Amino acid sequence: MRWKDMRESANVEDRRGQGGGGRGGFRLGIGGIIAVVVISLLLGKNPLEMLGLVSQFTGGGQVTQQQTAQPAGDDAGKQFASRVLGDTEDTWGKLFADNGMAYKAPQLVLFNNPTHSGCGQAVSAIGPFYCPADSTVYLDLGFFRELSQRFGAKGEFAQAYVIAHEVGHHVQNLMGISDKVHRLQQGKNEAAANALSVKLELQADCLAGVWGHYAQSRGLLEAGDLQDALTAAQAIGDDTLQRNAGRNVAPDSFTHGSAAERMQWLQRGFDSGRMQDCNTFGNKG
Repeated sequence: MRWKDMRESANVEDRRGQGGGGRGGFRLGIGGIIAVVVISLLLGKNPLEMLGLVSQFTGGGQVTQQQTAQPAGDDAGKQFASRVLGDTEDTWGKLFADNGMAYKAPQLVLFNNPTHSGCGQAVSAIGPFYCPADSTVYLDLGFFRELSQRFGAKGEFAQAYVIAHEVGHHVQNLMGISDKVHRLQQGKNEAAANALSVKLELQADCLAGVWGHYAQSRGLLEAGDLQDALTAAQAIGDDTLQRNAGRNVAPDSFTHGSAAERMQWLQRGFDSGRMQDCNTFGNKG
């Protein structure tokens, strides 16, 4: 992946090394993350709430010793994230303009200690996420190491897919899709609400693929890059996570989609390059 040829975004805030507000660097290992998330899904609970309870139960202390010092600076990890974000800005800016809309780019916050967000406290254990309240993507670059070493999803485009997926949620937010889905979830039973969440997440995968389509058209991708991203999508499918946690696969508890679905919609967006082909709500695939 030729990420050094991408334009660097100015919308990046580096909070790495900053204090964690009294939480003592709370971080779960990847096994703990999977276990908490899967248990949350099976119980119909919000994973963020469950992770908060884990933090309280452990006294806010460090759960494992996996986190290493990562001072703020203009290092390769920051440059990579900044340039991928910049390229998504270029792609979505043009696509929005072509459709008569204005694109307002999100912010990206890099962190490794607990930090504040518009959606509450951000901790490394929850993984990368997008907060619609402040239009910001939160990312601990250590997640990429976990993605490669624990999930077997190697390669720079696998990492770029993670960022592009979160930017996809920003696109949904700008288009009013996220608010509409959240309204539809009100009053629904757990299975129905989860099904809507899956559609939202699969659409973000497809939108990440749309960005990848244009990155490829500009000669920024290399042989094997797409497969790296598809491997990442497979590794973080709900069914894969549940199996890896030693649980029975429970489709009604899915909130992000199966491995096959995530790969399918990422591929669809990549092949098409059209936002219109990412209608997971009206297209059964």
